[in-house]
Amino acid sequence: MSLTNIGIIARLELTQRLRSVGWYVLLGVFAVIMIGVTVLAFAVYSWGDFVGAGVYSIVVNMVLLLVVLVSPTLSGNAINGDRDAATLAAVQVTAASTGDIMLGKLLAAVATGGAFLVVAVPFLGVGLLGGGASPLTLLVSLLVLIAEIIIVATIGVALSGLIARPLFSVATTYLVVAGLVLGTVIAFGLGGMAVRTQMEEELYAYDESGQPQCETVTGTTTYEVPRFDLVWGALAANPFVVLADATPTDYTVQGYPIDMFGQIKYAVRSAQQSPQQRWNPCDSESGFTQYPTPKQIIDSTVPSWFVGLGVQVVLAGGLFAGAWARTRTPAKTLPPGTRIA
Repeated sequence: MSLTNIGIIARLELTQRLRSVGWYVLLGVFAVIMIGVTVLAFAVYSWGDFVGAGVYSIVVNMVLLLVVLVSPTLSGNAINGDRDAATLAAVQVTAASTGDIMLGKLLAAVATGGAFLVVAVPFLGVGLLGGGASPLTLLVSLLVLIAEIIIVATIGVALSGLIARPLFSVATTYLVVAGLVLGTVIAFGLGGMAVRTQMEEELYAYDESGQPQCETVTGTTTYEVPRFDLVWGALAANPFVVLADATPTDYTVQGYPIDMFGQIKYAVRSAQQSPQQRWNPCDSESGFTQYPTPKQIIDSTVPSWFVGLGVQVVLAGGLFAGAWARTRTPAKTLPPGTRIA
C-alpha cells in the first residue's frame, strides 16, 4: 500500500463531491438545522446553571444523528458506483493496490462525515460559551463522535464493495445503521416486555404530608413487571448509548446529570437494576428512605460503552475485510451482469 496512492484516490473522490451543488446545499441545510437546534437547546437548558454543557451535549448528539442519516447515502455506493460507471477497472489497472483503493474510499467517506462536524464547530463553541462543560467531557465526546463517524463510513464503504448494485448497497447500509440505532432499542423494549416476573409489594398507609407510615401495612398486591435488566445489553451497541456512556458525567449538587449525555446514561444504567433492587420507601430498618439519586444509580452500575464500541468495530471490520477480498484483482468470479469496463 502507498500513502500517496491512498491520498490521490481520496482526493479524486472528494473532488467529485465538491463539484456537486447538492453537496453544498446539504451542508447549508445542516447548518440551518443546527441553528434551530441550538436556539431550542438554549431554551431547554435556560433554567439551570450549566447551560453550556446542556447545549453542547444536544449539538453533539444532533451531529451524530445527521451523520447516521446522511453518511449511508454518501458512502454506500463508493465502490460499486465506480464499478457501475466503468471507472473502477481503470483505477485497478494502475499502480494502486486493492488496499489503496479501499482505504482511499474510506478516507474520503470519513472526510465527508467529518464535514458535518466542521460545520457544527461554531455551534459547539456557542454552547461552550454558556459554561458548565468540562474539558474532559469535551475531549471524550469528540473522540467517540469521530469514532462513530469512522465506523458508519466503514460500514457504507464495505457494503458498497460486497453488494453489486449501488441502490441495494445504500439501502442495506441504512438497514445496518438503523439496526444499531433503532433495532437495539426495539430489541430492548420487546425483550424486556416479553420476559416478565411476578412481584409482591406491601402497601402502606400515608400520613397527611404524603410520607408512608412504615409500621402500618394495609395489604399486599401482586403484579407482573418487565425484566429489562435481563436484556439491557441490547442497548450497548447503540451509537448514542456508546457516546453517552463513554462521556464522563457531571452532576448538580443534588446528584442529577447536567447534560443529555448523563441523562441518556442514567436511563440505560437504570435498566440494569432488577425489580428486586427497585426503590421501596420502607426498605430500611429505620423506616422511610429517600429515592436514590441518578448519581448513586450510575455509580452502582457498570459501563457498557467499550463492549458496544467493540461490537461495532468487529461488525465494520468484518464487512470491510469481506469487501477488500471482493474488490481484489484479478477476480475469480463476479456477480452476474457486473460491468467491468
